[in-house]
Amino acid sequence: MELTYYADLAVRLVNTEEPARDTDALTDVEAVRALFGPSQPAVARRAVEADVTRLRGVRTRLRAVFGAAAEGEETRAVDLLNALLMEYPVSPQISGHDYLDDAGRPRWHMHLAEHPTNAGAAYAAMACMGLAVQLTDLGVDRLGLCEAEPCRNAYIDTSTNRSKRYCSDRCATRANVAAYRARKRRERASLPADGPVRRTAEPTHSSAERSREG
Repeated sequence: MELTYYADLAVRLVNTEEPARDTDALTDVEAVRALFGPSQPAVARRAVEADVTRLRGVRTRLRAVFGAAAEGEETRAVDLLNALLMEYPVSPQISGHDYLDDAGRPRWHMHLAEHPTNAGAAYAAMACMGLAVQLTDLGVDRLGLCEAEPCRNAYIDTSTNRSKRYCSDRCATRANVAAYRARKRRERASLPADGPVRRTAEPTHSSAERSREG
């Protein structure tokens, strides 16, 4: 399993809550198990009701990491993530048991072996380590929060030109439409009440008038 997968666990956890909309999808054990996805069934089965509270606490702290990064506070983002790594350590291992090439040989890759006794701590350990790998590989500025209000979902920018500002194409489209409508409202507000100003031609003098003036 690639380490980028583990970073997605962090994004997935943060995005179970939308504070601006006052919604929270992390409400029961089944929601915790769903976070793990199909790749971690053994750990997911260990989830209990207490893991809901555990992961909600980790979620708040991970959102703070993304928020600090989005605000350009790189050192603060790193410090917050380091605190999580200290609290939820993992043991990296080389693995190949799940992936074989065409010749039947293992496709060796890094795997994060979690040792916590509860599912919530295991999830936190994998998510934080994966996010740390992405942060150091790509840069702190690749972590962000969606700019399409009121979304504010977390994302990791893997684009080549560091241009990502929204968590999805849907949010990007919504933000562009909102910006277009706002621009049109400003344009209408700048017009006078009786409509656009029309330029009029400068008055001209007849040849007779010019003769009298001379």
